[in-house]
Amino acid sequence: MKFTEMLRRRWEGADSLLCVGLDPNPARFPKALQGAERPIFDFCREIVDATADLVCAFKPQIAYFASRRAEAELEDLIAYIHEAHPGIPVILDAKRGDIGSTAEHYALEAFERFGADCTTVAPYMGFDAVEPYLRHPEKGAFILCRTSNKSGDELQMLSLGEERLFEHVARLVAGPWNRTGELGLVVGATYPHELEAVRRIAPDIPLLVPGIGAQGGDIDACVKAGQSPDGTGMVINSGRAILYASSGSNWVKAARDAAMKTRDAINAARRRS
Repeated sequence: MKFTEMLRRRWEGADSLLCVGLDPNPARFPKALQGAERPIFDFCREIVDATADLVCAFKPQIAYFASRRAEAELEDLIAYIHEAHPGIPVILDAKRGDIGSTAEHYALEAFERFGADCTTVAPYMGFDAVEPYLRHPEKGAFILCRTSNKSGDELQMLSLGEERLFEHVARLVAGPWNRTGELGLVVGATYPHELEAVRRIAPDIPLLVPGIGAQGGDIDACVKAGQSPDGTGMVINSGRAILYASSGSNWVKAARDAAMKTRDAINAARRRS
């Protein structure tokens, strides 16, 4: 099944635009996991099981696994999500961006080694950095466009005359680059005006929207600016605010409660919009 079809089914079936970001930091794990044989996998599995009915996607960040030599746990985690919660797409947040011959191997890493349904890609090297991912026509790729970090201004807001660089990226991804129909854009919730500009340029493609929760993005402004005409079109990511809602014995329930609160706030904003 194509990534965008999986996403559409979750938007409608789960009535959710929430994506839970899986950024496991052992320094913040509850005491219950101390001494566990595979604490990163165990932590993420508990979060997944507690929130699966509330989400449209899960987004593991590869660096959190690789820095701990836990790539095998990442492979097992993605396989677990597919087996235990079929139909929920997994977005591997890797932000790769390299020339075609190398990008080909990054695509194989994401889709064949780790089994992700989608990944994130940096477009700085042009279409060469994107094309290898399109050789996997069932898979998706979110292209970095207007990221949630402030120093993104240094490049993404550069003027190209009639448009800014991030708008040019949005136009390419919504147009000639999107040969499989499986591309989307990463646009931060911290910049609702730019999010609105991207949605005007790309009215129909999915937007991966980080920046709510710990990063402080406003949910109402984000939803109003970024939703598609049918009230979907967004994968709104929250990680730390859900994962680390509690470090006590109630950490699993606290994560679920935080996810539910975020999902409900997003849906309330959808109704108001």
